[in-house]
Amino acid sequence: MKARIFGQLDLRRLLHSSTPSDALASVGLRCANIASDETAICAIIGGSWLEDDRRNGPDEGPELPSRLLAAWQKYGSEVCSRLCGAYSFAVVDSRRRCAFLAVDRFAIETLCYFTDGRTLAFADRADCVPGHDQQLDPQAIFDYLYFHMIPAPRTIFRQVRRLPAAHALLVDDQGVREIRHWPLRFDEQRRPSFDAARDSFRSLIRDSVAEQLAGQQRVGAFLSGGTDSSTVAGMLCQITGTAAPVYSIGFDAEGYDEMEYARIAARHFGCEHHEYYVTPSDLLASIPAVAQHHDQPFGNSSALPAYYCAQVAKSDGCSRMLAGDGGDELFGGNSRYAMQRLFEFYHSVPLPIRQAIEPMCADGSPLRRIPGLKQATGYVRHSRVTLPARLQSFNLLMQLDPAQVLNADFLAGVDVHEPVRHMQATWDECQARSLINRMLAYDWRYTLADSDLPKVRGAAQMAGIAVAYPLLSDGLTDFSMNLPPDWKLRRFKLRWFFKEALRGFLPEEIISKKKKGFGLPFGVWTTRNPALLELARDSLDTLATRGIVRRDFVDRLLREHLPQHPGYYGEMVWILTMLEQWLRRNANAA
Repeated sequence: MKARIFGQLDLRRLLHSSTPSDALASVGLRCANIASDETAICAIIGGSWLEDDRRNGPDEGPELPSRLLAAWQKYGSEVCSRLCGAYSFAVVDSRRRCAFLAVDRFAIETLCYFTDGRTLAFADRADCVPGHDQQLDPQAIFDYLYFHMIPAPRTIFRQVRRLPAAHALLVDDQGVREIRHWPLRFDEQRRPSFDAARDSFRSLIRDSVAEQLAGQQRVGAFLSGGTDSSTVAGMLCQITGTAAPVYSIGFDAEGYDEMEYARIAARHFGCEHHEYYVTPSDLLASIPAVAQHHDQPFGNSSALPAYYCAQVAKSDGCSRMLAGDGGDELFGGNSRYAMQRLFEFYHSVPLPIRQAIEPMCADGSPLRRIPGLKQATGYVRHSRVTLPARLQSFNLLMQLDPAQVLNADFLAGVDVHEPVRHMQATWDECQARSLINRMLAYDWRYTLADSDLPKVRGAAQMAGIAVAYPLLSDGLTDFSMNLPPDWKLRRFKLRWFFKEALRGFLPEEIISKKKKGFGLPFGVWTTRNPALLELARDSLDTLATRGIVRRDFVDRLLREHLPQHPGYYGEMVWILTMLEQWLRRNANAA
């Protein structure tokens, strides 16, 4: 896979050369959008614009790098506060004697880098960064098995880091440092009128969708039947005044299909609706390609159906797809937000009472064998765990026990507590008073930047089509951060404002439907399809020879656990399969 932006430079010449021309002579920069002057060179990818030059929407043309370079010369490292949209960019400045890399608020566009103090190399893909020794990082593999992706800044390669969302890298004579350029500041005191907020909200969505139509001949939308994708699809039809093309994925497996809700939305808005049902044969044909397309192991199982959806849209003539990602994480739509509020109530119980009841809820307590009381003791046990660690209380790897899953030598080389420290550091970045806003900011990192956006981005790149996320516009994000917290989660009602503000626009069935988390029915299909089971078995058997997972665990997983609980254990089979399929592309995989 080729990098869209790629650079390598000699830091010693940049920091110590006597002339700008000599400093810039060592810069090797490759990108479709590059600009330079006597003292600096700049490259940028993504659809973005400068705050004071918004014009008709995101600019991906040849003028943007020149305008960005002019803004850099004026604002220096503060330029990110003037840049909107989805971007990653690099500037090498001989006058300031520095290099500056940055990615947007949600890492819609990415940058990875390597530096040893002498050289700085970077690319939008971790596997395209030059100069390092290509050695894999065992801790990153453990993190992948824990999170089903590798959270930034770590990558699968020991010496390569990925810029976290809303971060920049500054390299100058003071060293190398990552800087958060967009602070997580929520205004939790503002109480706007509902009518004014509703009108502003609808206008922002409309503007955000309209911005993505500029210069495009045929724009389509992903349509799952949820509130987010239905909102984007409806706005697309309303703005264009046509039956806009929308694309939905279904599964012929009980409990995994929501196509009927997509049909409801398509009929309501008068969309040109295209349906595709993913089959076990599709998985067999595409698992290796999807796994190996990503620049590091990636286990979000929705990547494969997203790829087929994008592929259908591409073959139908679309040049860009609009995705609904972000609505849940900006406006409080994930079911765990209400669940965590319930668990937090426990901490309002006076401490002496908690100290009295907690011993009765411990392992071995006879109360845990009594129906009804078992659930009550479980609530206490779960509530005692503080956030954010509680969000991973039922983590699949930890439930199975890393010592039972992983080879002893491999396990000895990793820190099983590192993911919890990573989560705590992310949680601590946001100083909002309300629980809901802290959970949202947490999910902007783990759910959006490190999981859902790479999933959609990878699917679109494989299909050869552009993708945009209207609900993640800077305007809508700022709007969300200024909403009262109880408008996002009202008691236990998810995304209260979002639904009320769109009542009358969205179909009532979409607004009132319960939140569901249907995934890929991989486990179910693997137990029924011999060829799919053989693909999984071959992948896991090979993985066991690499010294990562235990042979006896692989045997037990496929022989006993998967047939008994395919929905639950199928997830572990999937992430191990995708890990092995990715490793097969890397010649240095161990």
